Amino acid sequence: MNEFDVVIVGAGLSGIGSAYHLSKHCPGKTYTILEGRSALGGTWDLFRYPGVRSDSDMHTLGYNFKPWRAAKSIADGPAILEYVQETADENAIVENIRYNHMVQSAEWSSDNARWLVTTTHDGQEVQFSCNFLLMCSGYYNYAQGYTPEFTGLQSFGGTVVHPQHWPEDLEYAGKKIVVIGSGATAMTLVPAMARDAESVTMLQRSPTYVVSRPDHDVVANLLRKILPEKWAYALTRFKNTQMQAFVYKQTRTAPEKVKKRLIEMVRKALGPDYDVDKHFTPRYNPWDQRLCLIPNADLFDSIRGGKTKIVTEIIDCITQDGVKLKNGEVLAADILVTATGLNLQLLGGVQFTKDGEAIHFPDTVSYKGMMYSGIPNLVQTFGYVNASWTLRADLTAEYACRVINHMDKLAVSQVTPQLRDEDADMALGPWIEDFSAGYMQRVMHLFPKQGHKDPWRNTQDYALDKKLIRRAPIEDGALIFGPLPEATTTAVPADELARSAA
Repeated sequence: MNEFDVVIVGAGLSGIGSAYHLSKHCPGKTYTILEGRSALGGTWDLFRYPGVRSDSDMHTLGYNFKPWRAAKSIADGPAILEYVQETADENAIVENIRYNHMVQSAEWSSDNARWLVTTTHDGQEVQFSCNFLLMCSGYYNYAQGYTPEFTGLQSFGGTVVHPQHWPEDLEYAGKKIVVIGSGATAMTLVPAMARDAESVTMLQRSPTYVVSRPDHDVVANLLRKILPEKWAYALTRFKNTQMQAFVYKQTRTAPEKVKKRLIEMVRKALGPDYDVDKHFTPRYNPWDQRLCLIPNADLFDSIRGGKTKIVTEIIDCITQDGVKLKNGEVLAADILVTATGLNLQLLGGVQFTKDGEAIHFPDTVSYKGMMYSGIPNLVQTFGYVNASWTLRADLTAEYACRVINHMDKLAVSQVTPQLRDEDADMALGPWIEDFSAGYMQRVMHLFPKQGHKDPWRNTQDYALDKKLIRRAPIEDGALIFGPLPEATTTAVPADELARSAA
């Protein structure tokens, strides 16, 4: 048996960051990182499609403890992967990673106050035991992306590619390409492929809000020249988080004003003759779904240069030669790219049990967006949908360390978020609220609920989370240190579940 104090699942951006915080704040704890793939980096190693990049600035997507040094703040995938690898190398994290260990199940024993984590490695079952489990496996299924049912897809005579599984040997120079989708991946792929392709058509069912920004942060690069590196990074990070928060707040309080400004910026970029109303004016308000960032107006430049065309229409079927639309038009294609999204997955698809009984997470309530009512010694990293992922990942890792150290201080081996009597009539809602993106809505019924008062909210608000997670007292009456009384229950009351589902 492989015995550790802490097991971290996932060696991506979150897992490497969690390992750093654990080493710094809990230096006496032993840990290992279980990574299902053969390399670290997570998202930034998995995705290899042309132009792959961040859609957040690296001064907020980067760690709070490691400055981003490159001049380009909207970074490409290889640069981000190098940053994660460098973090792991500098902090001796690499030696603690077990590659090709795919976690299948995690079983909690109250008698032992330990998790038994079962993995598969080279076709064999390998088990690990730990007191505390940190789930840093991201929020989508690495094995398979989302592709809708397209009539006739099997009859297509060319090549069909999903960006999550990009072939290394795909030749697309001089080819006619249709990219199906209108999200961040599609808007990254299209201008990148258009440089070499004969033509690229971005086929969307409905438009997405798009904003262009320079890929260099002038203020950050100036501050780095005149201030110590850590000061410059901290100031830039503060500036950018404040700007993100301001823009998001404006979309909640003055959506029509923000919408008008975003559309005006697109009109200015594409000119008065372009049909912005049809192709770049969504039916929803800004940040009801994710706002797409394009660096240096590359998508707009590609459209103006004639290499890229946007088509907004419903697909009728896929033919041997391309895509037939509901209006009768046929888009000729040699390559179809289905940039149609991700399959979300809670806790890496791991099967959890507690004292021999399966844990049904929709019956639990989220505690500070990272723990679950009635489930001991488990923390999940789940970042922001409206800001950079790592802002929340850093807070989560710091908090986990605080909790672990507090357990040591109290000489207890178990900590559990528990609904209190005063929470009995608390209104419940979905794990993520006010976000209508299809990839979220398809699976919200599989996720825990969130309450409408602290500490049961999943706020998606970095400024508020700093108060609730970093500064608030550890002991709040809802986080129980030590064994739970036998009479307590882990589940949400059935009548409340029915109301929240309705």
